[in-house]
Amino acid sequence: MRALSLPSIDDLHDAALVAALRHKIDRKTVPQGALGRMAALAQRLGQILGTTEPHLAQPQLLVFAADHGIAARGVSAYPSDVTRQMVGNFLAGGALVSVLARQHGIALSVVDCGVRGDFAPAPGLLSRKIAHGTADCSAGPAMSPAQCAQALQNGVDIVRALPGNALLLGEMGIGNTSAAALLVARLGGVDVTDVTGAGTGLDAAGIARKTAVLRQALAANAGATDVLAALAALGGFEIATMVGSVLQAAAERRVIVVDGFIASAAVLVACKLAPHVLQRCVFAHRSDERGHARLLQLLNAEPLLDLALRVGEGSGAALAWPLLVSACTILNEMASFESAGVSDKS
Repeated sequence: MRALSLPSIDDLHDAALVAALRHKIDRKTVPQGALGRMAALAQRLGQILGTTEPHLAQPQLLVFAADHGIAARGVSAYPSDVTRQMVGNFLAGGALVSVLARQHGIALSVVDCGVRGDFAPAPGLLSRKIAHGTADCSAGPAMSPAQCAQALQNGVDIVRALPGNALLLGEMGIGNTSAAALLVARLGGVDVTDVTGAGTGLDAAGIARKTAVLRQALAANAGATDVLAALAALGGFEIATMVGSVLQAAAERRVIVVDGFIASAAVLVACKLAPHVLQRCVFAHRSDERGHARLLQLLNAEPLLDLALRVGEGSGAALAWPLLVSACTILNEMASFESAGVSDKS
């Protein structure tokens, strides 16, 4: 493997562009401020894409899939085989995110980052397998530093090869709410109890068992406090690959549409490495997974939707996508007071 070189993420703030976007929005034929958060969304998209006339082109939704060794400790209501089975469902077009991507004209690709099981070549499948699942992080590091570096590089390379200017984040992996909770606890400085939830459907007793296992994982990897060390010790192949993709998308000034808890945890890691990543992110929704609201607070993020979803896959990102399209259309096509000949307020 070549030496890992993470993309550089510049500050994209441009005072002149911000002023031009605000003026354009303020002159639309509605009372000033009446567009509410759609105005803020339109402004953010213009800032990311560097123009007062933003257009979203060839959106790409990546579902990063991998298995987790910690799943053997009973932290999920479903067996690990479900990861492999759901990848098949994505590729067959039957999953929730498959349906939504098809509805909204979003290109969907599934990245096998480390699923337990192998797949025949198929349209929409990208094989970037590091191993057949991570090690059990409750007993030691989930990944070696080399494996983590390879996953990050894979993410960078995947995005470099994609068309378009928008990346929607999705994931699949039994046990990955555990990995996300561990990363948020370690890098966000919060108690793991506050970010450990039902995942695929654990009851109260199951959540208590899961929390105890996660405390073991944090203790077993107590020395992994640096960002990349924490990612290797506590994360997953799909999360690390997603981090690399987020960094590359941010470097290319793509709009990054962030799904739920796991995708937000990957963004947390990415912004710890490069804080300006957050300037490129639009947070799609507030997941019903315990911990996501706390994580959004850490990221100072205001999601577009709150539908009590707990699906993952990128489904929330796909549901929010039409709002981004509408925000650009409002900015580009809605008349101003001047062009429409409408009287402004006194």
